[in-house]
Amino acid sequence: MSFENLSFENIHAFWVLILFAGTFLIKSITQDYDSLFSKEMLHKIIIGKNVKNVNFTLFGIAFILLVIALARPVIKNEPVKVPQGSLSLMVAFDISSSMTCDDIYPTRFKFAKNKFDSLINNLSDEKVGAIAFSSRSFLIAPITNDYLSLKYLVKNINTSYISAKGSSVLEALKSTNKMLENSKQKALIIFTDGTDNEEFTKEIAYAKEHNISVFVYAIATKKGGVIKTKDGIVKDKNGNIVVTKLNSKIKELAFGTNGAYLEYSNSKNDIKEFIKIIKNKFKEKKKKAIIINTNQELFYYPISLALVLIFVALSGFKRKMK
Repeated sequence: MSFENLSFENIHAFWVLILFAGTFLIKSITQDYDSLFSKEMLHKIIIGKNVKNVNFTLFGIAFILLVIALARPVIKNEPVKVPQGSLSLMVAFDISSSMTCDDIYPTRFKFAKNKFDSLINNLSDEKVGAIAFSSRSFLIAPITNDYLSLKYLVKNINTSYISAKGSSVLEALKSTNKMLENSKQKALIIFTDGTDNEEFTKEIAYAKEHNISVFVYAIATKKGGVIKTKDGIVKDKNGNIVVTKLNSKIKELAFGTNGAYLEYSNSKNDIKEFIKIIKNKFKEKKKKAIIINTNQELFYYPISLALVLIFVALSGFKRKMK
């Protein structure tokens, strides 16, 4: 440990040493304990003629050490600047049965997880949370900047949930509002094939009311594909094969909430550009970096030593003369 940068945060504490000087003055006036204790009591508490002087010295040193601790000795280190996230993001994965469609290789859902990985790689200090939704929403990860954990949790989403039918974007919005309730900047990125909604009036109203901007990354082809399950190809109640296609009407939700809409691409740069758009939307609200003090506190050393000395002094008074 280097003491080159040693300093005291509460240097005024040393004024307390005036009291210690007063204690020495009292000591010089009172040569022994005769004025404080009876002879019978002195006989019981003092061992040898020098015990009182030793204990007085121990208490004195302990007092000085406590004053030093009160003055907060520290080793000065350079402060560290920690950037605050300019934005808090929630990422929502559509896990309705249509996301198992393989018109996008390998499937829409697996493609979404791969794009999420690219999204995380293009973030810096943003905090991110993840949810999955169908007819209701499921929490995957709370808001965090632990990107490695986020990748792991999303990669290992239980695919059994994908059997859920229907997609409720409103449920995703409600979960986003709950997770970001203390944030003035609310952004929701949705990986979806567009759901089967014909209009998004309720969703837009809710998002505006709670200041949520929605950014949609659409994953599906206009031609569409079939939904395969372990029981075969999904059919409607009339026995017709269900063909699920891209529902581009969801762009109304994005544009109506001051968000953005992007259709899938095999390009490695599309997510990078998508994130750039999102960051620009919140550029004016970016927070400044905070400065964290990294000084090394040393007060516990003098406190520990003072307690040891006090214990030794008190144990000396408790002994009895043989």
